[in-house]
Parts: sequence; C-alpha cells; structure tokens
Amino acid sequence: MSADLAIQIAIRARLVATSAVTDLVPASNILDRNATPAPRPSIVIGEAQVVDEGSTIARTRERVFHTIHIWKTELSREGVKEILAAARAAIRSTRLDLGAEYHCVDWRVSSTRTMSDPDGESSHGVMVVDVLAEEVAT
Repeated sequence: MSADLAIQIAIRARLVATSAVTDLVPASNILDRNATPAPRPSIVIGEAQVVDEGSTIARTRERVFHTIHIWKTELSREGVKEILAAARAAIRSTRLDLGAEYHCVDWRVSSTRTMSDPDGESSHGVMVVDVLAEEVAT
C-alpha cells in the first residue's frame, strides 16, 4: 500500500469515528469519490500530493498533502466553517494510525479556506492535511 492511500484511509476512519463530525455530516457522506454533484452536506477526500522528504539516507520518509473538500447547501459559509472546525479538531486530536506499513511521524492541518460555490446555493470548504509518513521496516 502507498503512504497516500494509508493516510487517506486513516483520515476517513478518524472522521467517521468522531461524533462531532458525524453530528454535522452523516458517515455515509464522508467519501472518496470522483462524481458530481457531491451529496450535501459532505466531506470528500480529494487530491493527494506525495513529496519525497529526502531527510534520511534511507529515503523512507514521504510528505503527503491530502486535500479535503466540504460541501453544504447554505447561503452563508457558517455551516461549512463549523464542519471544517470539527474535522480539524478530529484530525489534530491524536496521531493518525497508518497501519503496519507506515508510521505517522508528524501531521497537521496546514490550511483551510471557505468560499461560495458558483451555483449560488452551496458553500465549499477546503482543508489540506500535511502528514510526514515513514515506511516501517518489516
């Protein structure tokens, strides 16, 4: 399994296991899918970027940036901000469990932003989760 897939699985598991998140977005609407429109409200685990950390001779560390999209039908951006805050707290609460192949060395929510969708009915939030993962020798 790749580090970005292990992190994607860990992020979804954390979000669906956190009642503060699922009180705002049903667990069935916390998804990794490539289809539009996304259900409302929803959290969609989107794009990932993997960068070789190169900080060790063994080259066993990768920095992974996962983009998470939040959607809600609302005229303001209050609901999306509330979902972003709950998701951010969930991600930050404890170290992510990346399974047997990877160890989460460091993690953070590096940015969040909110915007109105051009459809005039939805608000959209974007959160970037930055994880430093290290391969575990097996």
